Amino acid sequence: MERVAVVAKLKEGAAGRAAELLRHGPPFDPGAHGFSRHAVYLTDDHAIFLFESDAADHDVTDLLDERGRSAAFAEWGPLLDGVPQLALEGYYWRRTG
Repeated sequence: MERVAVVAKLKEGAAGRAAELLRHGPPFDPGAHGFSRHAVYLTDDHAIFLFESDAADHDVTDLLDERGRSAAFAEWGPLLDGVPQLALEGYYWRRTG
């Protein structure tokens, strides 16, 4: 299982609108795009989108490249300060057994 995060810096004062968008869930079907888990973490100035799948890097890239999805993500555009960054996993721990 791979995990990838997309880190997006929010414009000042945009966290409230971001929280409102998140209450409606993602503008895509995570399962239909191959993800086994998807979560979003929100701070006052960042939104961190976490994706997990067998090929998370590839699945996230495919999702972001889909031209038909651009309208679904359009509501996020005015909230962002710059271009979101793809963060590859550097360390992960999980209890086994």
